[in-house]
Amino acid sequence: MGAALNKNSLRDQQGQAATEFALVLPILALLLFGIIQLGIVFNHYVTVTDAVRAGARKAAVSRHQSDPVGTATTAVRSSATNLDQAQLGVAVNSTWQQGTDVTVTATYPFQVSLLGFVVTSGQLTSTTTERVE
Repeated sequence: MGAALNKNSLRDQQGQAATEFALVLPILALLLFGIIQLGIVFNHYVTVTDAVRAGARKAAVSRHQSDPVGTATTAVRSSATNLDQAQLGVAVNSTWQQGTDVTVTATYPFQVSLLGFVVTSGQLTSTTTERVE
């Protein structure tokens, strides 16, 4: 009789663990998906920042080009190939005189959503300024 009692007790504990797991799983899944979404946004931010640096460096040495703005914009876009190019905004500002500054700015939209609900959204923006050579 003692062995039968232990078997029932073990089944009760397994059912309790399954119930606890079923209650905690949705919270863990939301937390995991939120971390993944924020990781994607951070990856996009790093990509935009790196692309702007590449574009500013290209712009700084391109004052003798026929289209220095286009050269810098192309450098930004070719550096951010994993982003949607239609949504990537690039602005280049300079007088193109030697010793003046060239400023390259890029914007890219982001949206964090969980279970179809938008948690937050906005624009990732990065700006780099370099001296025209």
